[in-house]
Amino acid sequence: MRSIIVLLLAALGIAAPVSAAKARLNVFIWSEYLDPQVVKEFEQAHGCKVTVDVYEDAESMLAKLQGGGTALYDLVVPPDHLVPTMVKLGLLAPLRPANLPNLRNLDPKFANPPYDRGNKFSVAYQWGTVGILLRPAVGKPVPESWGLVFDAKQQPGKFVLIDSVRDCLGAALKFKGHGLNSTEIPHLKEARDLVIEAKKRATGFDGSVGAKNKVVAKSVAAAIVYSGEAARAMTDDASLRYIIPREGSQIWVDNLCIPAKAPHRDLAEKFMNYVLDAKVGARLSNFLQFATPNSAARAFIQPEDLRNPAIYPAPDVMAKLEFLEDLGAKTKLYDEAWTQVKAR
Repeated sequence: MRSIIVLLLAALGIAAPVSAAKARLNVFIWSEYLDPQVVKEFEQAHGCKVTVDVYEDAESMLAKLQGGGTALYDLVVPPDHLVPTMVKLGLLAPLRPANLPNLRNLDPKFANPPYDRGNKFSVAYQWGTVGILLRPAVGKPVPESWGLVFDAKQQPGKFVLIDSVRDCLGAALKFKGHGLNSTEIPHLKEARDLVIEAKKRATGFDGSVGAKNKVVAKSVAAAIVYSGEAARAMTDDASLRYIIPREGSQIWVDNLCIPAKAPHRDLAEKFMNYVLDAKVGARLSNFLQFATPNSAARAFIQPEDLRNPAIYPAPDVMAKLEFLEDLGAKTKLYDEAWTQVKAR
């Protein structure tokens, strides 16, 4: 009967009722960070349409949400260190655990993270590292160091810097032997000057996906990227290498969160719970080649990925990794340094 009414209305030139339209889930996420097949199956299961907007750096995401995006999107995927900031700014809605029974699948170390105790506002999505994707010169030893980009003598050829404040300055801080979250003025000046000098030798800045594509296309020899992009690149081209520098680097966790004024909050939580399913979570990580925070999913992860140190680093490498921290008001020190980097 409903279909007949819709056809009659169409014949008379009258629009069908709004209720006939599909529910819509609006996702704001890093580029190339969803398996299209997983999205398609969620759409079919819930009779909805998923629309995806992308960003290349966390700062752009935060700015858009502060500019009114909390009422545009139903899901957003911030990195760990930004979750406390977004909570303080009132940008995120609290989660309703009763709608997320698959939370039990999270690995314990991601189930009560220091940046969001009790998972009140976030659910871990993927985790990984920051390092250097490199096309090594044949027959030449490769220094496993941030010096590949920050030391002209070690430079392997053309390279790209990552277009992210904390990631890029953090790499420079580690090269100089400082902590990833240092707010010491001399340390930040040293890191700033190091990036400015590297910028003069680099082909420019780019997001992780764009930088990875340039290495694959052989337009540059090296780039600072996230581990998943590196793993996918190496799957396509076995001659490439991913280096987590010996000076240490960053371990990060990306999270599914619901913006404060999300128009489709119920559907957003259904998607979260769907992603937390063991087999769905594994399919996502198998597609993205980032590490899963879902302990139930590990049984379904491709064995070759579990053995891949670019995805799951060895314990001695893990010991050299740091999480970015929410620096509160001192974040402005990094913003000021980055403004000077871009201006030079």
